Amino acid sequence: MKTSALYIILFVILPVDGLSQDSLTVSGELSGLAGYAPDNTLEALAGARYLPEINYAMKFGNRNEMDCDLAANLYGNTLFHPFDTGFSEAGIKPYRLWVRYTGKQFELRAGLQKISFGSATLLRPLQWFDDIDPTDPLQFSNGVYGLLGRYYFLNNANIWLWVLYGNKNPRGFELVGSRKEIPEFGGRVQVPVPKGEVAFSYHHRTADSRNIPNIPAFDKIPENKYALDGKWDLGVGLWFEASWVQKSRNLGLLTNQVMMTLGSDYTFGLGNGLNIGAEHLFLSSDSVAFALENRLQVSAIMVTYPLGLFDRISGYLFYLWQDQESLSFMVNYEHSFPKFSLYIMPYYTPEMQQNIFTTRYNQSQTGPGLRIMAVFNH
Repeated sequence: MKTSALYIILFVILPVDGLSQDSLTVSGELSGLAGYAPDNTLEALAGARYLPEINYAMKFGNRNEMDCDLAANLYGNTLFHPFDTGFSEAGIKPYRLWVRYTGKQFELRAGLQKISFGSATLLRPLQWFDDIDPTDPLQFSNGVYGLLGRYYFLNNANIWLWVLYGNKNPRGFELVGSRKEIPEFGGRVQVPVPKGEVAFSYHHRTADSRNIPNIPAFDKIPENKYALDGKWDLGVGLWFEASWVQKSRNLGLLTNQVMMTLGSDYTFGLGNGLNIGAEHLFLSSDSVAFALENRLQVSAIMVTYPLGLFDRISGYLFYLWQDQESLSFMVNYEHSFPKFSLYIMPYYTPEMQQNIFTTRYNQSQTGPGLRIMAVFNH
């Protein structure tokens, strides 16, 4: 979907009379990372990323608004053994490239954008369109190309509808990518209930398994995703996410995938407020729907405590029940200045969990390690 075409379409349909004001914002985020993981052949890590962003907004006399957002991802990182062997990569990619028209109870957004929803935070069956790592303090996520519409009812219910096009990489728990020339589509209905909300989501895509080793090769695999999630505030936060992924071709254990996450959190009145959240994921991949024979279970705990106005410490623990060396953790100490943040992150990731929970920087390193990240925002 070409950006110029999006501007032309919106220019034609927008009520341009009564234009009241416009604004232009230029910002950016520069981050640098250094790490060391002694159990790896390439034990040292260095990386940098810059996300420059331009946002232009126009407000109309009828209180509707149109805005556009353009952001790029300039990155480079290297894994190396001092000082003779290494692997490096660098590049420039579009990060966000969308146009949005917003009314009193609706919005329509087209282009390269982030689409994320659901109730879970650590183990997310509904991670259909983003690749956010819960331990990443910057919550970096590549976007998807598509058209997203949302309508908000006065009782806080809302409806999402989307059409995606031009996306091929696997997302979330997917192992098989998509046929980028075939549109994907789906929607979400979210309604309020006493003390919380529940939602039903659906998505259809055509997958392509030809480049995946050790599974049958098909160029077109119709796939349907169904999901139900809910969240309640009962003094203690409670939530769940459940999904079923069904492929029309026989891919063995990848034909049907059932996932469910149960979660809860509570803030204790200790010191500045100690927040503890926990989630448990049940996942089964089978050739027959709901056979529940090839199971995997993961538990996760997140602990957050503000040390003061500018300092915070967080801890993440993941336990994979089926593996003897399945415990992983990360501790994140954060110090914030007005435009600068510093993160110190000791961690341990066994090889089994490295294949399940990955980020831009840690996907090639396992075992114990330490990372230091500095971030500047302007």
